[in-house]
Amino acid sequence: MPLPAGHPFAGSGPYSLPCRAAPAAACNGDMQTEPQITQAPRLGRYQIDVSQSRVTFRTRHMFGLGPVRGTFAIRSGSVDIAEPLADSAIHAEIDTASFSTGNPQRDRSVRSARLLDADRYPVMSFRDGQVGADGRTVRGTLIVREVGRPVSLSIGQVTADERSFTASGTVRVDRTEFGVTAMRGLAGRYLDLTLEVRCVRR
Repeated sequence: MPLPAGHPFAGSGPYSLPCRAAPAAACNGDMQTEPQITQAPRLGRYQIDVSQSRVTFRTRHMFGLGPVRGTFAIRSGSVDIAEPLADSAIHAEIDTASFSTGNPQRDRSVRSARLLDADRYPVMSFRDGQVGADGRTVRGTLIVREVGRPVSLSIGQVTADERSFTASGTVRVDRTEFGVTAMRGLAGRYLDLTLEVRCVRR
C-alpha cells in the first residue's frame, strides 16, 4: 500500500528511483570485488578534494519494501601512500548533517536525536584506515555517535596521474552496531555505502 504524500519515509525527490536490493554481505562490510587499477598513485601525502568527492548510499525502508538512495558530504580527509602499500594510511571525516535523500521531512527525522543526532555528533569519521597487502581492501574504524566499529572497504576503480588520483570503495554498515536503533522496520537497518574520492598531492 503506498504511503501518503508527505510521510517522512515516502519516496520523493531525485533519490527515489527504484534500485535493486543489495546482495547479501557480511555486516563488517567484506564485499569482495576486483579492483580496477589503471595506474597506481605515486607515493606521498594527498588531501581529499571534498568538492570532487562524495559518499552515496542505498538502503531499504518500510520493512524492506521501499528503496531509498541518498548522499553524505565528505568534510575533510587525507591519504598517505607508502611503500609497502600496507603502510599507507587513510583518514576521512563526514558531515553528519549533510545526510540527504531528497525528502526534507525524512532527512530531518534521520538527522534528529532519535537517529544520527547531528547537532550533538556533527562528524562521522573513518580512522586508522590501512590498505590490505593484496591492495583490495581498506580496513579501519568507522565512528558514528562516538561509537567505533571495525569496517572493511572493498576497493573499486583507481585511476591516477602525476598530481592526483581517484578511487572508489564499497562497504555495508549495520546502523544498530553504532547505537542507532530507533524506528526499526521503518528506517533501514543496513546501508550500502559507496565512497568516491579525488585526492590531490600536497
